[in-house]
Amino acid sequence: AGETLLTAIEPGIAPLLDARTKAQTEARISAAEAARMQAEQSLEMARTAAQFAKASWDRVRANATQGSISATDRDNIERETQMRDREVRASEFALKIADYEIAQTRAAMMQRDTPGAGAVIEVRSPVSGRVLRVQQESATLIAAGAAILEVGDPSDLEIEAEILSRDAVTIPAGAEVSVEQWGGETPLKARVRRVEPAAFTKVSALGVEEQRVIVLSDLDSTPESDKTLGDRYRVEVRVAVWQDKDVLLVPAGALFREGTAWKVFRFEGGFAKSHPVQIGRTDGKLTQVLGGLEVGNQVLMHPPDTVKDGIAVREREGD
Repeated sequence: AGETLLTAIEPGIAPLLDARTKAQTEARISAAEAARMQAEQSLEMARTAAQFAKASWDRVRANATQGSISATDRDNIERETQMRDREVRASEFALKIADYEIAQTRAAMMQRDTPGAGAVIEVRSPVSGRVLRVQQESATLIAAGAAILEVGDPSDLEIEAEILSRDAVTIPAGAEVSVEQWGGETPLKARVRRVEPAAFTKVSALGVEEQRVIVLSDLDSTPESDKTLGDRYRVEVRVAVWQDKDVLLVPAGALFREGTAWKVFRFEGGFAKSHPVQIGRTDGKLTQVLGGLEVGNQVLMHPPDTVKDGIAVREREGD
């Protein structure tokens, strides 16, 4: 940061002046010079009038003690002196303006092929890190505010995941995140830092419009194995929206609905027994059981329609 020179910006070369533009510019220079001469004469006239007014005021002050002039005339002469002094200052400012106009008009005539001393602006890295992307690889004219390149620190990464809005509302800040499919053998651990407050519309691969929300997460640690991750790399994340200890679980494939009730077939002594259960949360593979089953109960997985309550079943060997 502040040391590495990224690029140098030079001022653009002034456009060439055709004969008409050059003649017009020369005429403006002559007019500006004439205006300066006029300003000089006005300044001299103002100074002369100011000197005369000051001399009159000096004489009045010397004779006023003898009562030879009225108070009104004395005030008028004093005011006249002050006005002449201000006219001198105004004329001095007008002369400076004329000088600036001449310099500005002459600058339009300058044709500079190479930048002068101090005209080149060196752009140094604002942060420590690496160059991530170069938008302008070759010398070219750029507009103010145009991106030249991106600099970042690959060791300080954040994970940006697009989550469906209906799922994002259940994600609290600080939730555990498992980073998978990043190229390593084991998942990385991260935590949610922020859930963006605004969603956006995105069309899925099936052509369905979905409302998605950006969820930002930070890695818990940076082991040597994940230092190969870089900017805009693809990963998959699994966010823990809820967790608890000592939870009784049943495979989701063992559950089926009968009316509005959830049930399972328990394996009891070679027979399938239908039991209602109360379920809680599910991740699509395993479902929380709130009541109806106990630890160690065996259940039938994916029972077909031919399975009825009390029907004889047998356990597959090796399962």
